[in-house]
Amino acid sequence: MIPTRTLLALALLAPACSSPARAQEPEAAVDVRTGAAAAEQARGLTPLQMAKLRYVSSAAMSPDAAHVAYTLGVPREPGVDDDGGAWTELHVVDTATGRSRGFVTGEVNVSGVRWTPDGSGISFLTKRGDDEATSLYVIPIDGGEARRAVGLSQSISDYSWNADGTAVALVAREPEDKELEKLRKKGYRQEIYEEDYRHRRLYVATPFEDADELEPLPVEGSVYDVVWSPVDGRLAIVTAPTPLVDDSYMAKTIHVVSSEDGSVLASFDKRGKLGQVTWSPDGRRLGIVAAADMNDPTAGRLMVAPAGGGTFAEVLPGWEGDARDLEWQGADSVMLLGSEGVTSVFYEVAIPSGDVKPILRAAETDLASFDFSADGQHAAFVASSPTHPTEVFGMSHGEAAPERWTDSNPWLADVDLARQEVVRYTARDGLELEGILVRPLDEPAGPVPLVLVVHGGPESHYRNGWMSRYANPAQTLAARGFATFFPNYRGSTGRGLAFAKLSQGDPAGKEFDDCVDAVDHLIAAGLVDRDRVGVTGGSYGGYATAWMSTYYSERFAAGVMFVGISDKVSKWGTTDIPEEEYHVHARHRVWDDVEGQDGWQFFLERSPIYHADRNRTALLILHGKEDPRVDPGQSRELYRHVKTRGSAPVRLVYYPGEGHGNRRAAARHDYCLRMLRWMEAFLVEGATEAPDWRLDYSEGVAEEPDAVPMTPTSDGGR
Repeated sequence: MIPTRTLLALALLAPACSSPARAQEPEAAVDVRTGAAAAEQARGLTPLQMAKLRYVSSAAMSPDAAHVAYTLGVPREPGVDDDGGAWTELHVVDTATGRSRGFVTGEVNVSGVRWTPDGSGISFLTKRGDDEATSLYVIPIDGGEARRAVGLSQSISDYSWNADGTAVALVAREPEDKELEKLRKKGYRQEIYEEDYRHRRLYVATPFEDADELEPLPVEGSVYDVVWSPVDGRLAIVTAPTPLVDDSYMAKTIHVVSSEDGSVLASFDKRGKLGQVTWSPDGRRLGIVAAADMNDPTAGRLMVAPAGGGTFAEVLPGWEGDARDLEWQGADSVMLLGSEGVTSVFYEVAIPSGDVKPILRAAETDLASFDFSADGQHAAFVASSPTHPTEVFGMSHGEAAPERWTDSNPWLADVDLARQEVVRYTARDGLELEGILVRPLDEPAGPVPLVLVVHGGPESHYRNGWMSRYANPAQTLAARGFATFFPNYRGSTGRGLAFAKLSQGDPAGKEFDDCVDAVDHLIAAGLVDRDRVGVTGGSYGGYATAWMSTYYSERFAAGVMFVGISDKVSKWGTTDIPEEEYHVHARHRVWDDVEGQDGWQFFLERSPIYHADRNRTALLILHGKEDPRVDPGQSRELYRHVKTRGSAPVRLVYYPGEGHGNRRAAARHDYCLRMLRWMEAFLVEGATEAPDWRLDYSEGVAEEPDAVPMTPTSDGGR
């Protein structure tokens, strides 16, 4: 039977997974605050503290459940370290003692962490020493130096071990043509748009043997993922016709091929978005997280297919939730991690019947991913909560809730954080909606300023975990007296297929009305001051911000738009995902009639630039200068229209070297400071002019120690 909301209400209501981490044996409790700054920082999260937060990004449980290997994101300190993205370290936690130690730390970038089949070592992808490309390494669990298992002339992007560890399948981009390489060195660096790509190829290697001259298996198209069968030499691979982003979104397919010669043994007729692919333990089936159809905005349905090929079968049709991660529990059941609205759920699902056994319903912890031990009785989770970013949690069969095993930011326990809660409200047409509210840290008696944070996608949704990031610093805003609300408007994921499709074909229509209705709900509740409402968001959330700052401008005093859309006509012609835009968002081409209206006019009227003369909202526009998804010209168009036709301050900030979102520490820090100052100027201070464009980055930086150990000193192998 398919779980309904009534059935799910009977699910196990597990307590919040917020127990203190087990002994991690830090050398000493570290206080990153100094001098007079300590009192201020204890009353909320500062921008500099937020820039230092460390996040667990993945976790892999050893076959015997004795250890969990995990990756830890360690950001560079803005204004102190050489600029760049966060480093990614490899750490291991002992599940019996909770003791965590670093294995590969420092200025490193580790990914693809998995255990070798016999559990004696941890494999991972990185570039070390003299490597010119990302290679596959293995480090013993009992200590010692990491050894390169396979290195190719091009970087390895994915890999999978066979059952006994004697072979490994690899995905890497094909080498550049030697003649073209010589020409580029002579200055012929022209780019032929969407034509001069290099395919992703499939290789099979014997570990610890020289593999630089490996020949790829003859597989058509570009290979994105590979998973080796647990029982024989078959490989399940995910391919697309080209390595172009649009094909990677909308044109992926699954094949089963021979690891010996690449011959196709089985194919599947499913098209649309594809996510995770896994083998059943007996090799008879594939478990897949995929889209329901070509118009499903996300890969969030649980599917199974016979390994011999054919059609995917949806296991939970009608489920009002979204799948995020799955592992086989046995030959005839899977463990499924998913979302139902803002809540994380963990189910055992019988295959193929779809009978559901609820295991966990984590209302106050966001479970992002999980990994099993070999016997399927123990699991490691990556999870966050309203009080901390992602950490490693563990849970064994029969336990009521996961236990926290790591504490990557021990100093955060001394910082007062604002209250976070789930808010449900009704849209103007009667649709029930929900979102996450972060209240001001010191809640006053009267209404407060509000920042509405609209998510991108729109195939995304907010979950009830850690909400503060550089672009939406909820806890920092809370410390400064703001409330922050994160709405899951129609078209969001997490509530099933029908809900996710509600916004299709109606850009900037009812979906953004839902966001205004959220503000009205908070005003009616007495929390929010109607005259002090701001809006922000990135990508599609940037589109919402632009819409609120033009069409709905009378409702918003300030807006901060990030990598957002302003012109739906020119956006189609400049994006790298036109097919995804058509199939899962617009559902019409710009030259098609839309319900009897000329398409060009329809999409123009759904563009913020069309309504720029209504602008009364102070608008800060920010954009990565190398953004391939939403062309930076979208921001420039809106800036020019608002500056010429609007009636409020407007500013445009470009970030050189950044794409669809900021990666480098300095750009993130700059963004956060600008966003905070803009909101304070127009929602608190009542400014009528834009604040000075220059920023003081030294605030709080000089007082910080030169080197502060934030996690235990590494005593693992390097």
